[in-house]
Amino acid sequence: MALLEFKETYRSGIDPIDYEHEILIDLINELHTTLANDHDKTHVEDILGELHGKISAHFALEEATMREMEYAEYKPHMEEHNKLLDEILEIGQRFARDPSYDYMRDLEAEIRHWFMHHFVQMDSRLHNMMKEKGLT
Repeated sequence: MALLEFKETYRSGIDPIDYEHEILIDLINELHTTLANDHDKTHVEDILGELHGKISAHFALEEATMREMEYAEYKPHMEEHNKLLDEILEIGQRFARDPSYDYMRDLEAEIRHWFMHHFVQMDSRLHNMMKEKGLT
């Protein structure tokens, strides 16, 4: 069973960002399935690394867009990005030290928080401002 499904409420109207959100959800679901069925340490670490890399690249795109727009909420938005990236790294480090650590519970909680809080609240404000400025 998938951890997340891409919903219409996640759609920003900005095709490259929407595409990246869908790719990230697919990768998160792949990690969720792997964690549920396969505890191969190298495989889990590879997916965590790929997830961190793709999220980093996605955040860089959003942050560049915010800087170009002189987005008033840039700093708190960027801080949320950094917090999530740090949490993913921490989960990966804990898993590397102790494969019996319940990383699945922590990762699921962080990912759910991300989509329920950050995307729905913070990203939607950014996307609305972009629409108002005619950037979508």
